[in-house]
Amino acid sequence: MVTASTGNHGAATAWAAERTGMRGVVFVPADASETKLALLEDLGAELRMVGADLDESKDLAREHAAGNGLPFFEDGAEPAQFEGYAAIGEEILRQLGEPPMRVIVPVGNGALIIGVRQGIGRVLGVVAKEAPVMALSVEAGHPVECDRSATFADGMAVRVAIPLAVDQLRRGTPMVMVSEREIAHAVRDYAAAGIRVEGAAGSALAAFRKLKREQHDPTVLIVTGRNIDDELHRRCVEEPDSFPD
Repeated sequence: MVTASTGNHGAATAWAAERTGMRGVVFVPADASETKLALLEDLGAELRMVGADLDESKDLAREHAAGNGLPFFEDGAEPAQFEGYAAIGEEILRQLGEPPMRVIVPVGNGALIIGVRQGIGRVLGVVAKEAPVMALSVEAGHPVECDRSATFADGMAVRVAIPLAVDQLRRGTPMVMVSEREIAHAVRDYAAAGIRVEGAAGSALAAFRKLKREQHDPTVLIVTGRNIDDELHRRCVEEPDSFPD
């Protein structure tokens, strides 16, 4: 099974492939997180480090799969993936006993928020201001071109929108953009609470802080991972204002 990822989706693919007797071939950008690379290797993935960003890696992964007669698994383009993520929304309902006002979900390729919405309904998406393609595409109602995905929140570092995901999300899904500095402050505050998170995971808290106070209760934040390099985490904790706003 071939896929492309900045790390966490690739790790999930490698984990599932190993359990079904397959091999996960994961294409990652050349500047991928060392922490995520180590995780992928631990899970048995065959790594290919190519491409300047996720979308370049994805193009090369698709070519490799087609040239070798292998299945290609594109994050955000598989309806079965949405059904899997719906379990998160269902779990939230079971734990709370009633629907929250909203669930704030980090958005990369969009599969996670599509699935959570299927399971629970009320969602608010959050994208990085430096990787805005999904928010711009949802607002336009169709995929739009974007020239950047320059966020340290690599789980949201998407430059090219997936048509299926946009089609699903344009049906009334609100989006919030957060800056690199706002994400860094959220990572710092999670650390103060004893929770290590990566940038994408911190983005939900960053978005929560942009809501009006009367909109807060009850809100659920999806925390999507803790795979962040030590030096980047240190900078977020000790120098959050060094990130652009």
